[in-house]
Amino acid sequence: RDCVISCSNCASAPATRRGRAPVSRPAPPIRPRRAALALVAVPAGGGHRVVGDLRVTVRTLTRDALEAYGMALATRLTAPALVTLAGDLGAGKTTLVQAICRGLGVTAPVTSPTFALLHEYGSPTARVVHCDLYRLETPRDVASLGLDELRAASDVVMLVEWPERAGTLLGEPTLALTLEHVADNEAVRTCTERWPA
Repeated sequence: RDCVISCSNCASAPATRRGRAPVSRPAPPIRPRRAALALVAVPAGGGHRVVGDLRVTVRTLTRDALEAYGMALATRLTAPALVTLAGDLGAGKTTLVQAICRGLGVTAPVTSPTFALLHEYGSPTARVVHCDLYRLETPRDVASLGLDELRAASDVVMLVEWPERAGTLLGEPTLALTLEHVADNEAVRTCTERWPA
């Protein structure tokens, strides 16, 4: 079995005392008591649903768990790759980018390229390009950065904050991440990841 938890609702559970097989129902969603445990409770490759052509997983993470999650995500990325990070100001996009970069082996300090618009880092496995499109207003502004050339390079992992500013210029991402604030809990974020199914 590939189950994370044991439950009597599972079709592979033993028959009840009366000799009847249990009713097959989907297992209840895993809702850890502490948000920091969500990373462990929803393992990579599991706990997801397929929506159209996408595999979607939603996680609730503290800042510490967000950093561990980013490092774990990096192990699943190989160049060429495009990772988009959407979310409000202060949602944790740059924190997640920093963790992904560390996971990819970047040793230089990773800072937000809000004014430079993009930073490039070397790593043992790829060139890592971090773009922040917040200050750009239209896809035409984004086009002037030459991201299409970087996107076409076979040795680049591109991490793009505020991808909605690019419209359709970037093409389909390898991974789309959306970070959201959790009401009444500033220390916690909801992270939705979307991979091609």
